[in-house]
Order: sequence, then C-alpha cells, then structure tokens
Amino acid sequence: MARTIVVLSGEVAAGKSTLARGMATTYGATVVSTRELLQDRFRRSGRGGTLRGRRALQDYGESMDAADGGLWLAEDVAALVGGSQSQLVVIDAVRILGQIEGLRRSFGRKLWHVHVTSTSEAELAQRYELRRAKADLDELTSYAALRENRTEAEAVPALAQYADVVLDTHRNTPADVLMRCAARVGLLPDLGAQLVDVLVGGEYGSEGKGNIAFYLAPEYEVLVRVGGPNAGHQVPTDQPTTHRSLPSGALAHLQAQLVIGPGAVINPSVVLDEIASTSIDPGRISIDPQAMLISEEDIAEEAELTRRIASTGQGVGRAAARRILARTGDRSVLAESDERLAHMIRPTRQVLDAAYSAGKRILLEGTQGMGLSIFHGTYPHVTSRDTTAAGVLSEAGISPRRVRRTVVVFRTYPIRVGGPSGPMGGRELDWDEIASRSGLHRESIDERGSVSGNQRRVAEFDWTQLRTAAEINGATDIAVTFADYIDGRNKSAYRFDQLTPFTIQLLEELERVSGAPVSLISTEFSRRAIIDRRDWRGHVLT
Repeated sequence: MARTIVVLSGEVAAGKSTLARGMATTYGATVVSTRELLQDRFRRSGRGGTLRGRRALQDYGESMDAADGGLWLAEDVAALVGGSQSQLVVIDAVRILGQIEGLRRSFGRKLWHVHVTSTSEAELAQRYELRRAKADLDELTSYAALRENRTEAEAVPALAQYADVVLDTHRNTPADVLMRCAARVGLLPDLGAQLVDVLVGGEYGSEGKGNIAFYLAPEYEVLVRVGGPNAGHQVPTDQPTTHRSLPSGALAHLQAQLVIGPGAVINPSVVLDEIASTSIDPGRISIDPQAMLISEEDIAEEAELTRRIASTGQGVGRAAARRILARTGDRSVLAESDERLAHMIRPTRQVLDAAYSAGKRILLEGTQGMGLSIFHGTYPHVTSRDTTAAGVLSEAGISPRRVRRTVVVFRTYPIRVGGPSGPMGGRELDWDEIASRSGLHRESIDERGSVSGNQRRVAEFDWTQLRTAAEINGATDIAVTFADYIDGRNKSAYRFDQLTPFTIQLLEELERVSGAPVSLISTEFSRRAIIDRRDWRGHVLT
C-alpha cells in the first residue's frame, strides 16, 4: 500500500495534470486518472463506445456521484492501489466533497488533499484555449462554456476551503508549483541527511584512489566522479582497467548508477572508448549536460605545458580556461551538444535528488591530489582545478551538509609525474632505493603514469603535507596505499596485526599527525589486499 496519497482538485486548466506528471517524473508517483476510471466504468456498463467529449464526461461523472455521493471513486482507487508497490499515488482529480470524504475514510492520514487554482481567471481562460488546440479530448468551445457546468463553476472552487494545501499557480512556473507541493506533503529529502562519502587524494595524485574506490563501491548505489581525463585511476579487475572518466567502482558494483558531474571536463572519444572497452551499460551512466567538452584545439594548445611543467597534455586546463573566458552564449562547448553522448545526458541534480529521496548512499570520487590543487598546490606546477574535498563537492553539486565521511588517500612514498613537474616536500629518492628498503624486485615497482606513460618521480613521505591535507579536506579517515613499499612482507598481511612492526609504528604516527584514523590500508594492487579497519560502512554489500 502506498505511503502517501495526494488527491488533486481545482479548476480545469489550473495545472493539476501538469503537477501530477511532475510528481510522476520526479518522485516516481503512480498517477490515477479519474477520467480513465470513468471511461472504464462506462465501458463496463455495457453502453458501448467511449466518453470523448468534456461535456459527456461531466454528465457521466455527475450521474455516478449522484448515485452514491461520490464513494465510487474511493472504491476504484482502493482496488487499484491496494497491491501497488508505489510509495506515492496521485489522484488526478476530484470534483466534489463527497469524493474526498470517501477517500479520507479509506486512506486516513496517508491522504493529502491539494487544491490547485489560479487567482487570474483570464489566465485560466487563456490556458484553456491552448488546451483546446492540442487536447485529445473534445473540449468545449470556450472557457465560459465550460463554466456553465454548475459543478465546475461552484463545487470545484469551493473545495479549496477543505484542502490541506492550496497552490496558486498564477505567477508560478510548473517547477515552482511542484517544489511547493513536494515540500508541503513531505516529499523533499532532509537537507541534513548525510548520505555522501568523499574520496580525495592528499598528495600529487596517483595515491591509489582507484584501488580504494573499487573496494568501497559495492557499498554505494550511486558513484560520482568529477575532474578530467588527465587522471587515470587503475582498478584491480582480472586484467587491470584504467578509468579516465567513469567512477572507479563501475566494474565493482554492476548495478550502481554512474555519474559524471557538471564540473567535469570530458573528451567524448575517451568516454566512449572507455565504455566500449569495459562493456559498461550506457544506461547506467549520467553525464551532466553542463560538463565541459575538450576539443582537439585544447589538446594542441597544451603541448607547450607538457614540455614546461610535465602536464599530461589532455586539454583539460585549456578547456576549463575556455569555459571561463568564452562566455559568449554558445552552449556548443558543453556535453549536451554532443550527439554521441545524447543518450547519457541527464542532469546530475535530478540523479542526486532522487538518490537523496530514496536514502541511497553516494560515493564521490575526486581525481589527482591536493598537492596539485590550483589554489593549494605548488603553483605553477598544478592542475587547472581545485582538487580538495570542497572543490570536488562543488564540481558535483553536492552540499557539504550531505557529507558523512571524507577519506583522504596517501601513499607511503609520494610521487609526481616524470619531468619538470614541480617540487616535493620530502627528499627525492630513486626507485632503486625503494626496492632496497622494501626488498621488492626493482622491476615490480617501475611506476609509470597511467595517462602520460612517463616514469614517476618519488620522494620521502611528507608529514607536513599529511597534516595540511587532513586539515584542508576535513579528513575523517586516512587511507594508506603501497604498504608493501615500506616492507615487501606486508603483501601477505590481511589483518592489521600481520603488518610488520615498523609499518604499524608508522601508521600509528600517521594517525597522531593527521588527527584521523587510518581506516583503510592497501598492501598491494589486488582485490584482496585492503585491510579494512573502519567502524562505518555504506549499505550492505550487494
């Protein structure tokens, strides 16, 4: 049985059916049309034919109401919604008080009576003329003719005094009316419901966020990613997969919705290639219409940056700059304009609002790391966006009030891309030194950028950066990756107590400096190699 039943009343052309359709589209309501109920009753009466005209419907409805005072409607609605799985039913519409009283006796406190009207009769008449031009029902010759019906002229407007909610559609758009109605009947989700967990990097990118996101993904119904294709997140599928645009948990939770937010910068060819290579169902994917498109010219313009600051040269920064500088009114620079993406274009706001209403858990995945933030990184060796938790929330369109946990990822030895990519806080090392300390084979740690392909630079852990990133991102949890680089024996650790004593000592110090627990520890790149120390979860694993 439905949890909420909304009964609409109001004059013809006041906006009842528009409101009902909006509630169906936005909140998944099942709409019960009294016109269709009357048509069905007429067919079952054995009279033959259908009620095509407005006047015929009015006359037949009044005869039904006269027979039992309008109780027939409650009987028909109860039969329809008794076994329904819909949480919300909208009845469009009632015409007399007896119908409402019958429905209230059947559904009690579940029922909300919403009266839709307009204080401008001229506006109603104008709307009716527009309806006459395109209606599937034979309408009357004018609004004045419609009002000759006594029920329409007197009984329907009088229902306003009995309604739980009265909505004046004059001076309001349909979207405004829908919002006001949803708020009054309790459909809007609590703005303070903390349904979002955020995952960001605390260093210079390549912290292993993909591995952590892949592990966490089965606990979430919605996976959101922002940023651009200059960041590749590798995940431990049977044959390792690198996600440059899609959320890193896409292959870990095959029923999750996948969202690319409005602040993202995308290369359509990269997105489509990634979908094809992973065989991900495009029906799961929502790309915000306002995501920025990267052009071939953007990529060409970044060639100099590749040489000067070791940029990946994917055109992300140039596209972002073009978005800011070229505000000419030309929306062809946005994702909504690319026909190849049309079947996946869906406003992120709609997806998130639906998720909030349903109480779904959301994982927001940032890209790169705080050390590359255009505001908080080592300028000019930075990326073109703010990579902090606040930055990715803004790009996704998610309120900070929605955030429950913020997981900041650090690797045991931070890296930067090869070449003149900028300074690192810790003393720079080489890979031979890492191999010597850890006991790992040198060939097994020959790290190269997942997008650039260049050998990465590596340095000692930066404790000052740890504290700064924990502060700026509001870390509730720390994830540490590449524990095997501390000691190769950590590869075989599946519990915290199985880590080497030096590793445990290091992690405890990380907690003291950051002020947050080390909740997730990656011991190598595989599905099994995450030590999970959290005292929180998303939903039950699927």
